[in-house]
Amino acid sequence: MQMEELTAGHGALTAVRTGKGGDIVVLHSLLADRHAFDPVLPALAARHRVTLFNLPGFHGSQPPLLALMDAYVAAIEDGFQEFGIARDSVLIGNGFGGTVALAFALAHPERISKLIVSDAAACFPEEGRKQFAGMAAKVAEGGLGSIAEIAAKRVFSPAYLAAHPEKIEERKKVLLAIDPKAFQAACKILQETDLTPLLHHLRVRTLVVCGEFDQATPPALNKQIADKVAGARYVELPGCGHCPPLEQPDKFVAAIKDFAGL
Repeated sequence: MQMEELTAGHGALTAVRTGKGGDIVVLHSLLADRHAFDPVLPALAARHRVTLFNLPGFHGSQPPLLALMDAYVAAIEDGFQEFGIARDSVLIGNGFGGTVALAFALAHPERISKLIVSDAAACFPEEGRKQFAGMAAKVAEGGLGSIAEIAAKRVFSPAYLAAHPEKIEERKKVLLAIDPKAFQAACKILQETDLTPLLHHLRVRTLVVCGEFDQATPPALNKQIADKVAGARYVELPGCGHCPPLEQPDKFVAAIKDFAGL
């Protein structure tokens, strides 16, 4: 599949693009880069122009100057403007990318027509915040490779990881390509962000998809988004972990097909 390379914000944000048609924008998770969407990219790009943003610290996108959600939202806004994303676009976000997508939709609802949040949280409980603090500290001490096993267990369901133990090494390769400072900044943002009080203001059509066995952002956190956003729908994928496009691509596509107009 031919990919066009893009840059915005004077080179601060990078992305790749493929396909033709209405715009779909994809924001990946913190523990997975844009390639997590490779298994579903043919389906997304069959009738759409798909732009996959590289979040700060990934594939040439510069780390944020400030560890603030507003900095991420501003970077995404730069991309929407400079990449010529139409205002009837569909925004898809997984994991941390889902939280960023939710924040972007709240700040710039006029820029998108539909939002798909996959395995994300508007706010993490105390235990979740402690886990992000622990990962950031572990990275500061031993580098990103030190959390490869933790990352694999957070990304995949237990049964999938048991059947595919090689995925731990795969996570390590992905993690080692991330800027450690950007990873730590994202962990800080996830500890501090609370979008919950704003969810009832969101007027973008929203679909929330979550893996049944997501250990990073359990179904309850995803259901909270669906419950508080007016008109939002919730779909749970049985047996799936934190990254449905990677673990259950066919089921993920089936879950979003009608909503996204695939």
